[in-house]
Amino acid sequence: MRAKTLFAAAGLLCLMLASCSKLPEMTLEEIEAYSQNLNTELIQKTVSKPWKGESFKDGKVGGTWYDTILSDPKTFNQLIAERDGTSASIVSMTLEYLIDYDMTAREWKAKGASYTIETDEKANTLTVHYTIRDNFYWSWYGSDKKVPVTSDDFVFWYNEIDGDPAFASSGYGSQWILMEDGSEAHIDCVKIDDRNFDFIFPRIVADPLIATNMELCPSFIFKPAKEKDGPEGIKALFSVDKDPKELPSCGMWYITEYIPAQRLVFTRNPNYWEKDSKGNSIPYPEQKIYQIVGDSHTDYLLFKQGQTEVYSPSPEQVEELVANQKDDYTVFNAEGSMGSSLWSFNQNPQNKDKPYYKWFTKKEFRQAMSCLFNRERVAIQTYRGLAEPKYSFFPEPNPYYNPDITLKYKYDPVKAEELLQSIGFKKQNGLYYDQEGNKVEYDLIISSGGTVANDMAQIIADECARVGITVNVRQIDFQKIVEMLTATYDWQSIFIGLGSNLFPTQGANVWPSDGNLHLWYPFQEKPATDWEARIDYLYNEGSYTIDHDKAKEIWDEYQEIILEQCPVIYLMRSKSFFGIRNKWDLTNVYYDNKNGALTDHIYLKNLIE
Repeated sequence: MRAKTLFAAAGLLCLMLASCSKLPEMTLEEIEAYSQNLNTELIQKTVSKPWKGESFKDGKVGGTWYDTILSDPKTFNQLIAERDGTSASIVSMTLEYLIDYDMTAREWKAKGASYTIETDEKANTLTVHYTIRDNFYWSWYGSDKKVPVTSDDFVFWYNEIDGDPAFASSGYGSQWILMEDGSEAHIDCVKIDDRNFDFIFPRIVADPLIATNMELCPSFIFKPAKEKDGPEGIKALFSVDKDPKELPSCGMWYITEYIPAQRLVFTRNPNYWEKDSKGNSIPYPEQKIYQIVGDSHTDYLLFKQGQTEVYSPSPEQVEELVANQKDDYTVFNAEGSMGSSLWSFNQNPQNKDKPYYKWFTKKEFRQAMSCLFNRERVAIQTYRGLAEPKYSFFPEPNPYYNPDITLKYKYDPVKAEELLQSIGFKKQNGLYYDQEGNKVEYDLIISSGGTVANDMAQIIADECARVGITVNVRQIDFQKIVEMLTATYDWQSIFIGLGSNLFPTQGANVWPSDGNLHLWYPFQEKPATDWEARIDYLYNEGSYTIDHDKAKEIWDEYQEIILEQCPVIYLMRSKSFFGIRNKWDLTNVYYDNKNGALTDHIYLKNLIE
């Protein structure tokens, strides 16, 4: 099969030609072979350094870390920040989780508290006991005042914020579990004393730590606000028009300055609990200054100009970034990403009068669309050979990942047409029509500004057009997309990312049919299909099955059903790259697809202690 216009920008082919005035006719196979060679050359010029559990070398305190963010925070209030990713990431720098999962060692480790798990087999109950660590304080920038973190800071948030429906917190649903008789029962959070508190489960569950891990709040501020003014009192706290230095921190950083549309400044918290062998609190840089840039192009320009410390390139930028590193910066590489964006189709009966509803609710149509997704073409054209298709459901670190369970509906246009014809679609003058004479045409929504997503979507539209289906790619603002997915439900098909299931029970609001993010048809009163009912059953059984072998049988079937029904079609796992300035000592820097860039323990070279 010949390639007509495989590289619109001809960037890859220009490397092979003295002149790009005329592109040679190349097969996909020839271009794939060249891409693989280029891939090998790029990898050889970068550093592979995954974290394998190494301890970190003591560093030196000092210096300023310059970085960027793409948009302004909407709030410094952690409740409101749940609805805005940028705000949540900023506020989390002042907070701490109870525990953290080490994906390399596949075990939970203490952060803000240590834990023990107690099970009562006879009563079929389980309790997670938490003990808050020593020397764990709330403190304020420029003040000697320190307030010990107590059980109230966790218990109040769990019971009075997450646990109060008036706040509509995303944590509310995770506080309930399904009992054997079909009823729901609450996971209770109980204070024992100032340093100890318990989560009491009414039933033994497989992954109790997922349901209990949480960030804390300064209850001595939040509790009086709720007592005085209720939910509105909580929501009024820590807006972006207030001085951020009023916000206490128990995390690595204080927020010390915010100038809208310009910059955000963090200052190191010397009271943070994690310390090196010399007694210095982590992190080592004295400040982090984030310039608010608005778009990724400016982000890349600033890095090339030496004004920022790190940069993660898009696929089309990798070659340039690697070629220009010299002595100024080092580029790390990581294998295919843990997760993947996905492609889904709206099956909400709110749209049952629309022709696309009848198409999307047939598994054969969804399977056909998967067969029209030319993953190898996307890998070559969009990712320059630096990606691979995602055919599995669980990622490799998931304890129930099974390499033998993969998607059957890979790129195969002939198979796609057989599937379409099996549900009554007929082709006239090169175009497909359904049984009622409707032309098969639908929208594919992507977030505006996403170059990679747009390239993939255009390839899908082209492949579908070749067999007679029209796909209209629509770029829409992300906040509008959120509204369409969670309120209006008036979308057709979409690219979206929902994270990666490191544990099979993650995604409790996505995979069960009654979930508020059960993407293709949320909030089902009862399962709309037999296969969704089976998924609900398996999800529930797996959640309460402790025996690994028995649980494996459950989760194997669970994965097989989803990959057969194709309610979501996973896209690509891209290789990733990370550039970092050589003025920093890179001993403590690691980069892999499990942990991302580990830079918390980085320090400047040549600092005088």
